Amino acid sequence: MFAAERRQLILEMVRANGAVSLRELARVVQTSEVTVRRDVRALEAEGLLDRRHGGAVLPGGFTRESGFPQKSHLATAEKTAIADVAAGLVEEGEAVVVGAGTTTQELARRLARVPGLTVVTNSLLVAQALAHANRVEVVMTGGTLRGSNYALVGSGAEQSLQGLRVSRAFLSGSGLTAERGLSTSNMLSASVDRALVQAAAEVVVLADHTKLGTDTMFQTVPTDVITRLVTDEPPPHDDRAGTELQALADQGVQITVAGAAGASGGGSGEGMAGRRPRRESPLPVQRRGGPTAQLRSAGPPLHEQQASERARVADMRRR
Repeated sequence: MFAAERRQLILEMVRANGAVSLRELARVVQTSEVTVRRDVRALEAEGLLDRRHGGAVLPGGFTRESGFPQKSHLATAEKTAIADVAAGLVEEGEAVVVGAGTTTQELARRLARVPGLTVVTNSLLVAQALAHANRVEVVMTGGTLRGSNYALVGSGAEQSLQGLRVSRAFLSGSGLTAERGLSTSNMLSASVDRALVQAAAEVVVLADHTKLGTDTMFQTVPTDVITRLVTDEPPPHDDRAGTELQALADQGVQITVAGAAGASGGGSGEGMAGRRPRRESPLPVQRRGGPTAQLRSAGPPLHEQQASERARVADMRRR
């Protein structure tokens, strides 16, 4: 494929989806991410798109929301890994809320195996994934159907959530930054997501690395309300995504990084093939007004390492 043909296809993908990762662009045009990055840089110079944290977006600063058909084919391996880890946070007999989105739909498929679970949702896709689950009760909000993402929105959805209290909420969105938190491109969806957050004691955000550093119009969850972020390992060259993760951790968000392949619940799976190895030690940060939070990784927690070292030294002294 000639450079002009490649760049035209890249531009068409960005216009159709609003935001596309370099990895996905490279897969579709069948070339390396280095070549795609060069093409994206050339298109940005012409004012046809903007580069953003390992991907490309429509020009103008804010990305528009993609429809479900487009979203369902983006970062599928990453969403699967994230869902695997997030499902490991849910225990038997819990009550949780799950928002709309393709990543939360993947989570719902795994929650179908958790007995005694109660799931409150405004998403038809989440409800469908749990419809035949044994011993899982599904409670749906009211509201008006928004066809682009198969979610119930509006005052009916918000009112049905009043007085509700569950252990945690699982939410996705269009973008996530340390400055503004989670955001989305639709006002009605943002309003319902805020109501879901109000119903939960903890808030878990599910977002793949392509959403890190992306800002959209309507804030749904401020950073200081997010308890945990479950994401995937950014590509080695994506330093800005890594910086965004550290900024979120510095503000007290617990970060769990999942591999795109081989991840298991709890985030201890192997990293993606061809990627840099995940950090072998956590990065401790101080949570505002609360206990220390850690950037979780495949290595043991810091306090376990320190305890092991003290025991080793004491044993040497005894000898």
